[in-house]
Amino acid sequence: MINSYKFGVIVIDGKQYRSDVVIYPKRVDDHWWRKEGHLLLPGDLEKVTKEKPTLLVIGTGSPGLMKVPLATSEWIRSKGIEVKIEPTQRACQIYNQLHKSKKVIAALHLTC
Repeated sequence: MINSYKFGVIVIDGKQYRSDVVIYPKRVDDHWWRKEGHLLLPGDLEKVTKEKPTLLVIGTGSPGLMKVPLATSEWIRSKGIEVKIEPTQRACQIYNQLHKSKKVIAALHLTC
């Protein structure tokens, strides 16, 4: 569960993280980074899609500046994965609402 989020800091199950994260059902990867920083490409999500989540929630940063091209979201959907793309605060809310009822993975950009 995501306990809190503010620009640059997220608390997941009581542990604080200060770098972008991917929240898997049983672990947190706090070394997630994109090849192009503020542009999310399919290659940035290879490990995520191999986990075969029902839903991938993408947090695009506090003001939502990380871009997710249409080709990336279509690539995710082609794997049979539903995708929701929102600024990170809203993405955290969606994750918390759904992570117990679906196999949800969240990929969250914490800053811009």
